[in-house]
Amino acid sequence: MFLMKDIVRDGDPVLRKQAQKVKFPLSKEDKQLAHDLMEYLEVSQDPEQCEKLGLRAGVGLAAPQVGVSEMMASVLVPSEDEDEKDEPVFKDVIINPVIVSNSVQRGALTEGEGCLSVDKDIPGYVPRAARITLKYQDVDGKEHKVRLKNYPAIVCQHEIDHLHGTLFYDHINKDNPFAKTDDEIFVY
Repeated sequence: MFLMKDIVRDGDPVLRKQAQKVKFPLSKEDKQLAHDLMEYLEVSQDPEQCEKLGLRAGVGLAAPQVGVSEMMASVLVPSEDEDEKDEPVFKDVIINPVIVSNSVQRGALTEGEGCLSVDKDIPGYVPRAARITLKYQDVDGKEHKVRLKNYPAIVCQHEIDHLHGTLFYDHINKDNPFAKTDDEIFVY
């Protein structure tokens, strides 16, 4: 399992590289990587385990963040509904993901975005597509095409950015970090 010491920090060149496409069937190493990426998210979202292991909670973790320049990321967006706590909004290891379409309407998190690889708080809105259609392969190589909106769409875009060497703060308006256009919606 990955711990905070295993997560590559901002400034490491691997975070700015274009990740390589993953080949199928997955190698033993890639299967383990996929498992470990998701396990980090599962454990980090358990407050007791998170504190015990000194983790920062996460909803996404991309392979480059653990020093592996491959197009693989885990995403685990928990349900906000107290009755549906066990059923996440979106959970999968997305391999070779591609956004095949996105809405013109923009969205951003009102609190801004954070990243396990970025230790400092960087304030500002990170404008992203409010809705996306995502195509990816799972660990078995099966192709998926899913439509996501709002928070899950933002999380997936953040993780896909990691696979292309982009960090969230690259999207923040440098002159006016909290600039907002009329067509932007804000989730959370």
